[in-house]
Amino acid sequence: MARVFPEGRLVYGMQLPVQSQSTIYAEPWEASATAADLAEVARAADRAGFGYLATCDHVAIPRRLAGPMSTVWYDPVATLSFLAGITEHVRLLSHVAILGLRHPLISAKQYATLDHLSGGRLILGVGAGHVQEEFEILGVDFARRGAVLDETLDALRAALGPEEYPEFEGELFSFKDLGQLPRPAQERIPVWVGGSSPAAVRRAALRGDGWLPQGDPREKLPAQIARIKELRAAAGVAGPVEFGAITEALYVGEPGWDTGRRTLTGKAEVLAASLREYKALGVDQIQVRFRNRDRAELVDQITAFGAEVAPLLNDWES
Repeated sequence: MARVFPEGRLVYGMQLPVQSQSTIYAEPWEASATAADLAEVARAADRAGFGYLATCDHVAIPRRLAGPMSTVWYDPVATLSFLAGITEHVRLLSHVAILGLRHPLISAKQYATLDHLSGGRLILGVGAGHVQEEFEILGVDFARRGAVLDETLDALRAALGPEEYPEFEGELFSFKDLGQLPRPAQERIPVWVGGSSPAAVRRAALRGDGWLPQGDPREKLPAQIARIKELRAAAGVAGPVEFGAITEALYVGEPGWDTGRRTLTGKAEVLAASLREYKALGVDQIQVRFRNRDRAELVDQITAFGAEVAPLLNDWES
């Protein structure tokens, strides 16, 4: 196992706008945004030193959930491949791919190709999923989605490995003598497991190279991180694991408009001091998001964060 990012440094990444538009976090302007808007935001984050860009995954949203969730969910492999072609350094994260919806050889073909084309920039973020109708229409047992994901991850470890003809024998999937080229550029694709339920935390501990919490507030992170370390030690799982956190909404500077009561606003020093607390809790990477009213303001926020806040996250003196 190998870390994605250097140990001891707090890395920052972001979920991209436009590509998923749940009413929980989407800004109004995104409803009419285009691929050009998505591209400009991605390029800005790449220039600003972001560690990763992330995209979500849903195949189809039932009408009963379309109000809060919307039906705007770009395909993660297509989107990350598009981003790979227009960025240079930033890592490409699926946050999270619902791998149980697809046969592991299909996912292996898609993500191996993406890693190959991007020069080894993929981080495979995975999750169990929560929309029952998606599973039913694709013929996957929703009630057993956790077990399906576990075996899919085991199968993918083989299918995304170095062998042209990978082999795997499991309860749900088995394959051998079936070749897949190209192989990933990375010797080992890093897998970050998403979710904060006990099952997801256990999955992250036993099968993950990293953990992507789902909305845990700061005060809950230390116990979750300790639990993952405890489970790994008990199971004899060696190697590093990278812990993530999703921060509060941010605005660099004084907004001059109502950004909501839970938004952290202010000068770079104020934001950095607050975000450094995540590092003290044991977090390795933070996923930030910015309140904004249009693409230009979002690009400005990304640029300001990279130039003013990021240098204060590490190598600072109190």
